[in-house]
Amino acid sequence: MTSSARRRLAATRRGSSARRAVARAGVCIGLVLLVGCTVHHPTHPELGTIAQQGDSLALSDALEALIATGTDTTRDRMYAYQVVSSRDANTAASAFARAAITGRVVQSKGLSAANRVKEVERYALQSRQLDPTFRDGAATRLLGTLYVMAPATLLEHGDSETGLEMLEQLTAAGPEVPENHLRLAEAYVTLHDSEPAIPHICFSLAHQDALRADDQALLKWLISDVGPLDCPPSPDAARPAARGTGSTAPPAKR
Repeated sequence: MTSSARRRLAATRRGSSARRAVARAGVCIGLVLLVGCTVHHPTHPELGTIAQQGDSLALSDALEALIATGTDTTRDRMYAYQVVSSRDANTAASAFARAAITGRVVQSKGLSAANRVKEVERYALQSRQLDPTFRDGAATRLLGTLYVMAPATLLEHGDSETGLEMLEQLTAAGPEVPENHLRLAEAYVTLHDSEPAIPHICFSLAHQDALRADDQALLKWLISDVGPLDCPPSPDAARPAARGTGSTAPPAKR
């Protein structure tokens, strides 16, 4: 190799290294804005053990299990986000995990993480496109709830009307899943339209044993908000939604 060729190769390598450094800096800046660039150790060590297995959905499920019992922390959510944000999300399962975990961080960090709402939307849409039936429509449940709850200015492809329609269609397609009814009831109440929420609250109440603990707490809140109910006995058999589908539990402890 001639000296001029070596100089050109060295220059090319320096340029590539510089570009990689810029890319890494961009990722770091994004994490600083959300959770800080240092990789955190979770409060619950089991999350670290599961993260080492390389399965984003398993990590999301483990985090959701902590959230369901109210024992998770913001640090747990931040750790899980940093892990999944460094991985590919090219399957319905991994894209859903990315959306769910990011949503949990947004939920706990509030306005400081508002710029990540579109990330939740993007990966939920991706999961839904890859497999709309994944976990009984888990991505549709998440996306519909997001569209109802989040300000439209933070979203790109939907609004509260879109979200309500998605949840109505999901419940019509899966009427045996109590979580579908719960999410739809929550959407109606959020949009200050309590009357159509009542039959869905009643269904959820009749099958509350199939709901997670935090979803049961949400159901109690909906009942207190709507007021006295006159629910008929329901003979329908209920089937719980696939685990790890997420909820709208209050923010984690800090």
